[in-house]
Amino acid sequence: MAGKLMHAVQYERYGGGVAGLKHVQIPIPSPKRDEVLIKLEAVSLNPADWKIQKGLLRPFMPRKFPFIPATDVAGEVVGAGPGVHKFKAGDKVVAFFNPFTGGGLAEYAVVSENRTVARPEEVQPHQAAGLPIAGLTALMAITQSAGLKLDGPDPNDPVQLAKLANAHVPATCGSRNIDLVRSLGADEVLDYTTAEGATLASPSGRKYDVVIHCANGIAFSRLEPRLSENGRVICVNADARTMWDYAVKTITLSKKKLVPLVMIPKAENLETMVNLMKEGKIKTVIDSRHELSKAEEGWAKCMDGHATGKIIVEP
Repeated sequence: MAGKLMHAVQYERYGGGVAGLKHVQIPIPSPKRDEVLIKLEAVSLNPADWKIQKGLLRPFMPRKFPFIPATDVAGEVVGAGPGVHKFKAGDKVVAFFNPFTGGGLAEYAVVSENRTVARPEEVQPHQAAGLPIAGLTALMAITQSAGLKLDGPDPNDPVQLAKLANAHVPATCGSRNIDLVRSLGADEVLDYTTAEGATLASPSGRKYDVVIHCANGIAFSRLEPRLSENGRVICVNADARTMWDYAVKTITLSKKKLVPLVMIPKAENLETMVNLMKEGKIKTVIDSRHELSKAEEGWAKCMDGHATGKIIVEP
């Protein structure tokens, strides 16, 4: 496809939010050694995407400008570079891009073969695109950081993962999501918009052995009194305050632990979840779907921080 152009969405500098996104026509990339060229069918937005644009990971990300954001994709292989053995043109796949280079908000993109897994025809692209970051983070939090053994992992939601590990699961959410969280299997649901729910105390009076902490603005000091003697808080969105609390708890040999989570994506874990999706055992909760020409709508929704499920852009 040398010389042909594609539609992409990029930004040229830090900041700008939705207004900083630009629709451009650029050459379709050519796959290098060990890379495949994918015609993208669905792209999942993650909070990390707008945080990189805002400059929260400056100067490490992005590697250079202009930058095409988004890393979690599903599509069809249309080309392969030298050294590629697992995929050929026509194969349906799901992939996770290198966050330093991005590339998802476009009609085509290249990705390393070892970051790509096969997608069975039973798995729809918008469902598959929601798997990589959210699914692998939840899986790592439950199985590695929390040490729970699953009967079979669910991709995006720690509630369902914990239930598959036969745990008793209280969960917190706003009032509009109570029914959804209950449907995912939570044994108790705390509405954090109420005075009682804001205390984070279990309605059953139990202490928490493990807390998967996904929200912003809630300090470890608020959770610590709710923990069991050897309880742990696994923090998905670690910030400077989290790292300070982690250091203090480590130095003081506290029995109650704070564990910052650093997700390391592995293709074999993604392949496991894709196969479970094929079997109908899991699904991705979708908040909204947007055309690439209206990617700004999805970007704004992601920045707002109140999406219920994954935000999908479809080239």
